[in-house]
Amino acid sequence: MPSDNPFLTRLQLELAYFSGVPWLRGRGAGGAGAILRFERVRPRRPTRFEPLRSCEITPKFLDRTIRALKRWKYDIVSMDEVVRRAVTLASRRRFVCLTFDGGYKDVITSAYPVLSRHGVPFTVYLPTAFPDGLGEAWWLALEAVIARENRLSLVMDRKELRFDIRQTPEKYQLYEFLGDWMRRLPPSDLSAAIKDLCSRYSVDLAALTRQVSMDWDDLTKLAADPLVTFGSATVNYPVLSNLKNAVALRELTMGKAVAEAAFRRDVRHFAYPFGDRAAFQRLHVMMAAEAGFTSAASAIPGIVEAEGRTNVHALPRIAWDGRQRSLRVMRVMLSGFTFAPVQPTRTAAARA
Repeated sequence: MPSDNPFLTRLQLELAYFSGVPWLRGRGAGGAGAILRFERVRPRRPTRFEPLRSCEITPKFLDRTIRALKRWKYDIVSMDEVVRRAVTLASRRRFVCLTFDGGYKDVITSAYPVLSRHGVPFTVYLPTAFPDGLGEAWWLALEAVIARENRLSLVMDRKELRFDIRQTPEKYQLYEFLGDWMRRLPPSDLSAAIKDLCSRYSVDLAALTRQVSMDWDDLTKLAADPLVTFGSATVNYPVLSNLKNAVALRELTMGKAVAEAAFRRDVRHFAYPFGDRAAFQRLHVMMAAEAGFTSAASAIPGIVEAEGRTNVHALPRIAWDGRQRSLRVMRVMLSGFTFAPVQPTRTAAARA
């Protein structure tokens, strides 16, 4: 099992690469293929405080990744093809599917020029409130507030708390603490908390969200490319586990309906917001099928097995850590070495 320490995890994966063990284990370890999960694609920034650096890659790294996948003889496929291969006999060649979460503006400004130059298919999972300027990218607003303040106060559980964050390590600690707290709040409480924080420190939450999100003009340009698949990621991008069942189902069905009306095509694929194990439950997997989605992708790490051994409504994805630039590490992860099940456990299938 990988270590919780990112440095040790990378070291283990690098050693696995040079040991040759992933290749000696043969085809069985690598399943049918893998789905890569990216979020933001943009050039590096000269800043000391980057709590979301792990969610970013550069256009140069995306280019290197696609070149490497072709060199390693992977089939780069669409989500429709992922579903087909997940329920049929294993092909001779493994596949990789490229997916992008969040509907960020830099998908079209930084990622799309690279993807179109290579002529590869990819999927964008869209929270449909964001192109209308109605979404709230609270995680980015929290970053903006902490980045520029030396002291911070806010109300938590009806108590006014104050934090001294002059040093960069203190900023990281506070971001992790408040981010974890906010993720566990019901949507109405989360919205109130981030709006209160933004008003205290003059951060325009609506403007920030519009600035980083694709609008419908951007999405229309992407929709003209047959290599682009649009999937839904609900309307407001909530943590589904924090919602009542009826509200969660409405988020799924309305997200699908809005996207289909906008693109005038079936939207068959879904991604659970945030996607880790805390973000959704088994019930939401059944909801995704009930809502009419052909597939639903998590952010739980793993590979996709053939012959129906992977639940297509709880597909694992390899969420690439943007702090790493090692293609050797990526190749080991794609081989299935890191996430191969250890008997008698089974491959996991949910995330938040």
